[in-house]
Amino acid sequence: MKKLLYTLAFVFAGVFTYADEGMWLMTFIERLKYTDWQKQGLKLTPEEIYSVNNASLKDAIVSFGGYCTGEMISDQGLLLTNHHCGYGVISELSSVENDYLENGYWAQTKNEELPAEGLYVRYLVRMDDVTDRILQKLNANMTEAQRSEAIQKESDVIQRENAEDGKYVVQVRSFFGGNEFYYFVYQDYKDVRLVGTPPNAIGKYGGDTDNWEWPRHTGDFALFRVYADASGNPAEYSASNVPYRPKHSLPVKTGGIKAGDFAMTIGYPGNTERYLPSFGIKQAVEVEYPAWIESAKIAMDAMKKHMDKNEKVRIDYASRYSQLANYWKNRIGMTEALGKLRTADKKVQYETDFQRWADANPQRKAKYGKVIQNLRDYYSGTNEWNRNRTYIVRGFLRGSQLAARPYSYGNAFDQLAERTGEQRTELQNRILADIDETYSKMHIPAERDILVDLLNGYVKHIPADQQVAEIKRIQQQYNGNFARFVDEAIATSVFTDRNRLRNAFNNNQAQEVKNDPLYKLSEALISNFRAESDQLKAQRDSYSKNYRLFIDGLRQTYPDRIFFPDANSTMRLSTGKVIGLPENPDRPSDHAENYYTTLQGGMLKYQPGDEEFHHPLELIRLYNTKDYGPYANEKGQLPVNFLTDNDITGGNSGSPVISGKGELIGLAFDGNWEAMSGDIEFEHNLQRTINVDVRYILFIIDKFAGAKHLIDEMNLVD
Repeated sequence: MKKLLYTLAFVFAGVFTYADEGMWLMTFIERLKYTDWQKQGLKLTPEEIYSVNNASLKDAIVSFGGYCTGEMISDQGLLLTNHHCGYGVISELSSVENDYLENGYWAQTKNEELPAEGLYVRYLVRMDDVTDRILQKLNANMTEAQRSEAIQKESDVIQRENAEDGKYVVQVRSFFGGNEFYYFVYQDYKDVRLVGTPPNAIGKYGGDTDNWEWPRHTGDFALFRVYADASGNPAEYSASNVPYRPKHSLPVKTGGIKAGDFAMTIGYPGNTERYLPSFGIKQAVEVEYPAWIESAKIAMDAMKKHMDKNEKVRIDYASRYSQLANYWKNRIGMTEALGKLRTADKKVQYETDFQRWADANPQRKAKYGKVIQNLRDYYSGTNEWNRNRTYIVRGFLRGSQLAARPYSYGNAFDQLAERTGEQRTELQNRILADIDETYSKMHIPAERDILVDLLNGYVKHIPADQQVAEIKRIQQQYNGNFARFVDEAIATSVFTDRNRLRNAFNNNQAQEVKNDPLYKLSEALISNFRAESDQLKAQRDSYSKNYRLFIDGLRQTYPDRIFFPDANSTMRLSTGKVIGLPENPDRPSDHAENYYTTLQGGMLKYQPGDEEFHHPLELIRLYNTKDYGPYANEKGQLPVNFLTDNDITGGNSGSPVISGKGELIGLAFDGNWEAMSGDIEFEHNLQRTINVDVRYILFIIDKFAGAKHLIDEMNLVD
């Protein structure tokens, strides 16, 4: 353990050389040397950032729904996150009569706040290192299955020790490819309500065109409130619940920012692959991403045709379309950036150095000498499997409800068969309620076109010897006419009519359901996705072992280099500064200071009636009269977005951008096109975080929405 602490202290001593790179675990903060951070503007102590016993910054940060980040900005449970993080909830709460996506929503009293069913926020209570404890249960002679079983067994013990009879959610997570382990203790609050959201024309301004681009002019924020029981404990939704009083909420800085200012983000980044070998990059660029881009685009195009023709379909499908579009463009950008920045070549150099280090010593050669070759063999041997799996997941299962839903409902019959009495009745009622909810927002003509187009795309792009057997059977039976297959299936299937499906459950028609043509297709897709042949299992086991050895050896190959664990949806801290991008004649700027944009720049993009670049009339009026209230900068401009060089990724959406004094200065919501390779390689000169300036957030709440009562809740500081 002493050796581990020494290593971590050494690693952190070097982080300040590049303060902008790294997603750091909060518990490491006590081991940091703060001299360089203090020179850059940090005024907080380690205890003020992360503490188990006292209120600290970590207590203001939440995992929002398990897929984004949020922060507390008042002592009355007011929570700030991105508009795109709340998009699914806002969509669910919307209807043709009350279209909160299009028109926005602002609760004037707490009684008007809208319950967000199924949404939760997660607070980190504490975390700790259990590496030594788990490694003691492992040995070099274990198979990967035995190793996983031993890790899970000890993790279960750790979870029971810390859960306090269900009060807390406890997770044990591996880091550095399974070389280190930490446990996290969380508390979940499940009564979360929508307080305010700007309309799409502000919260989603620029749409897919501006997504991942700079300059941006997007008010990507939304407000929620966390509720608790009278004692401040988590509770299911109840009208008697009261606003939660967090241990800490962020003061909101109104004085603005300037180039070079210290900036810190804290959030829940989802996934990075900074140690991905060159062979993995090659597979991603040549196999996985093309299949992802192609299949998602097919589903999006079919979906959009119906969304454009029908207001209800537009609302019902808005969230699903937005998710597909976001990652579709992301993978296009990653493909371009990984090639342009020659990221794979950099990895080859690491691998060459690793091999040289391994071969220089007989003991090391015996342990690490074949690691690089084994990793190469894994990727070359799984290309077609990866292509097929990607098309199934990113096309069928993400894009088509008729491909994904039948299996889950068919499986529900098996769950019912295992229950009797009240338990069976309770589950049956939940299933029927889910059917009603699902089919109230399912548009069969759209689903028909999505499934037909995906089937045609699948057989065109996936080699015949890799295709799902059921799809090949359908192709042969219908002579390649998938439209006829889908039309016939829709005419008879229980999965295309709410009442048919309800009757199937009410009459226990399990066998009829499992003979349904759409169930057979859905079951085949998911079974293929989950299938693991002996050969594939051996390949995956080999990869797990060799990737673990690769990271272990890489840290020894470069003993003086900074290493931090890949993101894995655990709370991380990133430091950086306010900074623009290198000048580029193809990137127009609002003004000479290219680290921020203004409302004026957004107005220059205005295209009346365009769904991506339309402005609400009230925003235009406020701009024309320059009625910015106290939120303009010293030049009389209204700041909208700004750049920092913090290290973030998906899951960090909604993370606060925090000043050196612990004040909220902005809200992270995107990255930039020039460095879309950032999940694999951090590009120091190019990688930027795009943030909403907190002054624009306050302006929209106050001047645009007339919701100053929400401003009054906040602790505003200059």
